[in-house]
Amino acid sequence: MKVFTFALAILRPVRFLIMAFTCALIFLSSNYPALAISSYQSEPTEGTTQLLETQRLTDEAAKSPPAKLREVQEKSNQGLNEVQGDADIDKMKRPENSQSATSVENEVQNILEKVTGQK
Repeated sequence: MKVFTFALAILRPVRFLIMAFTCALIFLSSNYPALAISSYQSEPTEGTTQLLETQRLTDEAAKSPPAKLREVQEKSNQGLNEVQGDADIDKMKRPENSQSATSVENEVQNILEKVTGQK
């Protein structure tokens, strides 16, 4: 019986440490998405010009008769699509500007190789 009491006395601080670690982990993991906000801060007026131009084009399209296929294809070929044109094309990730990026599959493979010691 004394051994059982002694074991409980030893495990009590370990239990406390496990609970404290778990609470800290939950707290930090729930606040982690908030850290992403500070990664890129845009100016409040940065998108206004593009939005006003898009709104103007939308109003014109709503007032005019339906566009013919040729017109839609010509506008679409000018940029990303008919509505956006080339707005923010430099900020988008495409194969042309993402040559150095690694795929998720490659990242997982690298991690597995490190864990198993094959690399």
